[in-house]
Amino acid sequence: MPDNKFYDILGVARDASETDIKKAYRKLAIKYHPDKNPDPAAVDKFKEITVAYEVLTDSEKRDIYDKYGEEGLKEGGAGFSPDDIFSQFFGGGGGGFGFGGRGGRRGPRKGEPLQHNLKVTLEDLYKGKVQKLALQKSSKCPDCSGKGSTSKDGVKKCDDCNGQGFKVIHRQIGPGMVQKLQSHCPSCKGEGNVIREKDRCPKCKGNKTIQEKKTLEVNIDKGMKHGQKIVFPEEGDYESPDIIPGDVIVVLVQKEHPVFTREGDDLIMEHELTLLEALTGFTFYITHLDGRVITVKNPPTQIIKQGDIKCIYNEGMPGYKRPFEKGRLFVKFNVVFPTSGQITPENAKLLERILPKPKPVQKPVSHDGIDEEAVLQDYDSKQHTQGRPSAYDEDDEDQHGGHPQGVSCAQQ
Repeated sequence: MPDNKFYDILGVARDASETDIKKAYRKLAIKYHPDKNPDPAAVDKFKEITVAYEVLTDSEKRDIYDKYGEEGLKEGGAGFSPDDIFSQFFGGGGGGFGFGGRGGRRGPRKGEPLQHNLKVTLEDLYKGKVQKLALQKSSKCPDCSGKGSTSKDGVKKCDDCNGQGFKVIHRQIGPGMVQKLQSHCPSCKGEGNVIREKDRCPKCKGNKTIQEKKTLEVNIDKGMKHGQKIVFPEEGDYESPDIIPGDVIVVLVQKEHPVFTREGDDLIMEHELTLLEALTGFTFYITHLDGRVITVKNPPTQIIKQGDIKCIYNEGMPGYKRPFEKGRLFVKFNVVFPTSGQITPENAKLLERILPKPKPVQKPVSHDGIDEEAVLQDYDSKQHTQGRPSAYDEDDEDQHGGHPQGVSCAQQ
């Protein structure tokens, strides 16, 4: 004999269309939903109609049910939530009446995390450090244990929301269509209970929390990076007994260093050389982040060009969680040339004898046999920008045979 239980629960025929099943479910869900029906039996009835709806609107499950009945569905399980299905029709949640499945409550809610930026130096990240961080936080009142009242019967269920912490408003959005809106109860501020003035805890005034200072020890490990987060679980503000305090998250903010910049586990620095040092060798010293002094030498045979980058292995930052593995230290060289007038004609002759000879340059023959000489002048970029001509100026210069505008030379 065919199993008609689910069809009977919804009050529809075995050949009912999906539209007919949805209409029947909507009507029964409004009637038996615990927010609308205070009868304790309504909860079980609501579960029944939701199970029936979930099976009969799924073509695969309905086919199994029609062939093998309710027993045929037990092996796989329905895997639904009455709250979820109800919200598809009416919006919002089901109110959290403790149904099983995905929509049911899963224990205490956790509070919002507190984030603090902690400024650190590159030396701190290189050597490691323990730094103290003072916090002003809300903590559980010790007198009332975070309940808001020291009286046994001081905490009462809110009458306005019936202890649920929220109010439900039903709004008709069309013929036979009702939307359910849910908002925090203003009387109890969403907590579901209220405390009369005379029953409030003298210490916390019924707020359940007190303000206190707490000092956290922040362990900055070697190799940590800018922006890295250190989490202190449940060290955030206390709100109420049914809310777990949130985490305190410390974010490391590295200050700019005058010598080194960091890229991953590598360090980068710049060093100026005179032309003489670049050509004949040099010695200079690096004071590292841990105070060690590194002597850097370059022999006369190794010439350094402008912009050259050299590398010193194992003198970069230590790796996070692997402090004995260090990155590289890169040194970028800037070669400073002598200024005009610093090299005398006599010294220039000496340089000609020492430095490699330039390639000989063959003078080309002018088409008109006339040779012209030009003198290089210093270029003033500011004057070049201010003196940029318009298209009309350029045309005018072409007609009158002047030199191009916009390329200006400083007067001497």
